[in-house]
Amino acid sequence: MQHNNATMYKLLIRPILFWFDPEEVHYFTFSLIRFLSKIPGFPAIFRSLYEVNDKSLEKEVFGLKFKNPVGLAAGFDKDAKLYSELSNFGFGFIEIGTLTPKPQEGNPKKRLFRLREDSAIINRMGFNNGGVQEAVKRLKKNKDVLIGGNIGKNKHTPNEDAVSDYEICFNALYDYVDYFVVNVSSPNTPNLRALQEKEPLTALLSTLQNLNNQKPKAKPILLKIAPDLTNEQLLDIIDIVNETKIAGVIATNTTLSRDGLQSENKTETGGLSGKPLANRATEVIRFLSEKSNKSFPIIGVGGIHSAEDALEKIEAGASLVQLYTGFIYEGPALVKAINIKVLQHLKK
Repeated sequence: MQHNNATMYKLLIRPILFWFDPEEVHYFTFSLIRFLSKIPGFPAIFRSLYEVNDKSLEKEVFGLKFKNPVGLAAGFDKDAKLYSELSNFGFGFIEIGTLTPKPQEGNPKKRLFRLREDSAIINRMGFNNGGVQEAVKRLKKNKDVLIGGNIGKNKHTPNEDAVSDYEICFNALYDYVDYFVVNVSSPNTPNLRALQEKEPLTALLSTLQNLNNQKPKAKPILLKIAPDLTNEQLLDIIDIVNETKIAGVIATNTTLSRDGLQSENKTETGGLSGKPLANRATEVIRFLSEKSNKSFPIIGVGGIHSAEDALEKIEAGASLVQLYTGFIYEGPALVKAINIKVLQHLKK
């Protein structure tokens, strides 16, 4: 059955979707999923097709209980518009965002490109979102989906004032998300990656952690890092995590590298995601895991297009994994395939 679902998606659904502009298709797919999810019985059908319910898949990471280790990465449901419906595709958790204090349009279109020959995507969206307050309105309706809140700064906020943007988002989302992700690694907001340097990053994370500790109950804060960091910078990241006592790291965001690409769109600027990122993301996970003596959890993301890819990340040191581009190329059957593979691996 699972194989049939995957085949049907690749042979019938994906070719139709890939006929159209990627960003338009994204909104169309959202509308379609929302429409189908309103039809009585459909959410249950989705769950029966894609969910794997097994206690062995449950995992406690940074104090939260995940029903399975496969999540949807940030960027797919930026504005928390579809987290409930998407959770019916078998995900253990959904990460929304990146959200900024004020709404922003993002970069001019066209800003999303498929690289079919490479099973990849280049995006230069630029944190397009309706602002954190709009998302909060929708998150108030959340029943039981485990939610991560990915936060960033507005494009026109200078780096020296960036901390206040993150604080605004943190305070607004605190009651409505289960964990936070500090995004300083998107390549599509000018100078944002400069915040990954040791001094500004330590200051930013310390401020958020202090804010966190003043709340009734501190929530896990994770840092999302770029795959393009050097080993020296990754060692800095380990120091910063240990110093600021944040909960963990998400490795990795999109890459600026264009090594070995075949597709004609490879010259587009922006962050590359998908299969070409797989090895580098796994390398970063392994490096962080080994050099830190597994002192903090890692969520592995980047180029997961098969159950084997996910297992590779887990064996390299990831506690959880997230999908984005693989979900678009392989369809929701991938979520189920990974969970089945993880179960088999656990029972060995």
